[in-house]
Amino acid sequence: MTHEMLKGSNVPLDAAAVRAVLCWTPGPEVPDVDASALLLGPDGRVRSDEDFVFYNQPRHPSGAVRRLAKKRVEEGLTDTVETDLAGLEPSVEQVVIAASSDGGTFAHVPDLRIVLYDAAAGDGAEALASFHVRPETGEETAMICGELYRRGEAWKFRAVAQGYPTGLIGLATAFGISVEEEAAEEGSEVPEQSAGASGEPVAEPSGPAGAAPSAVPDDATQAIPGPGSGATAAPAVPSVPVPAAPPVPPPPTAPPAYGYPHAGAPQPAYGYPQPAYGYPHAAPQPAAAAAGSPVPDPYFQLPPMGPQFQR
Repeated sequence: MTHEMLKGSNVPLDAAAVRAVLCWTPGPEVPDVDASALLLGPDGRVRSDEDFVFYNQPRHPSGAVRRLAKKRVEEGLTDTVETDLAGLEPSVEQVVIAASSDGGTFAHVPDLRIVLYDAAAGDGAEALASFHVRPETGEETAMICGELYRRGEAWKFRAVAQGYPTGLIGLATAFGISVEEEAAEEGSEVPEQSAGASGEPVAEPSGPAGAAPSAVPDDATQAIPGPGSGATAAPAVPSVPVPAAPPVPPPPTAPPAYGYPHAGAPQPAYGYPQPAYGYPHAAPQPAAAAAGSPVPDPYFQLPPMGPQFQR
C-alpha cells in the first residue's frame, strides 16, 4: 500500500535504489516542469558543481544519481530522478529532489506530486510513498519536493515542498552552486522604432542628443498651390519694421581728485597738462638763454607797494 505523506513527514526506505518520479497534468497554459537533484555533504551544501544533476548535466560523475527522460503516462507527464542509495559516496549525506517550472509559476501546475518507487521493481510495482507538492505563495518557480537523507546506516525520505521565486538558479545558488553570468545575454531584444499612423517607423530626430524638437509647424514646409490648382493661397503677412533701440548714453565720469588732471579732460592750449598743486610741472623746462642776451639782475626788487598794502 502506497504511503500518502504530509508536508514535513518522513518514511524509511528499504530499497537499495529508488526512482523519484515527478508527475503533473499538462495543458495549454501549464508551464513545463523539469526534475533535478543536488547531492549535499555534511554541511548541507554541494561539494562541487558536479553535485548538481539537471537537464544540462543529467548524470553525476559517480553514476549514483541520474535524470531519466520525460514520459507521458495515463496520469499526465513525468520526469524522473533515479538514485542508487547503496552506491552514494560516504561524504554524501543528503540528496535533494527538486523541480523547476518553465513558462510560469507552480501556481499554474495542477496535480504536482512526487512518487517514490523501488528502482529494482518493474514499472507495475506499487509505490513506496507519494506526496502532493503544493506551493505556498503561488509565486514559486522552483520547488524542493523532497529529500533523501541518511539516518545511521539507513536512508529515509522527507516531504518538503519548499519554494523559491528565483527559479532553478536561485535554488542552486542557495546550496553552493556557482552560477557564472555571461557578459551579454543571447536573444536580447532590440528596441523597436515607434510607428506612425501609416504603420511605418518614425525616424529618430537628428542633431545633438537631448535637443528640443523644432517649433516650426508641420505645414510650414508645404508648397504654395499654383494657379489652377483649385486652392487659394494664404495672403502674405506684411512685415512690420521693428524700431531700433535708442542709443545708450555713456556712464558719467567721476570728477578728478583735487590737484590732479582729469584722465579724460581736454588739455590746455599750450600743450602741457595742468600740473598738480605743489608739484613741479611735468612739461620740459625752457631752454637756457642764448649767449649774448642780457642776464636778469638777481637783486631786482619790485617797487614799494602802496600804503594800502603796507602794514
